[in-house]
Amino acid sequence: MGYTVAVVGATGAVGAQMIKMLEESTLPIDKIRYLASARSAGKSLKFKDQDITIEETTETAFEGVDIALFSA
Repeated sequence: MGYTVAVVGATGAVGAQMIKMLEESTLPIDKIRYLASARSAGKSLKFKDQDITIEETTETAFEGVDIALFSA
């Protein structure tokens, strides 16, 4: 069983480093969600070989998330 992981601030330098670390980790991830500002929503970033659409960070964005990582 894997986790649903959210990366808040995925488009920034710290978020990019967190994504890289998650790609290299052995953490069982079933689903990853990238959260950022409305300005970045709709764009995409890679996770391993998958395109992940960036979502706007809202109150409801964390529904179903097991682990959330926040960057500044």
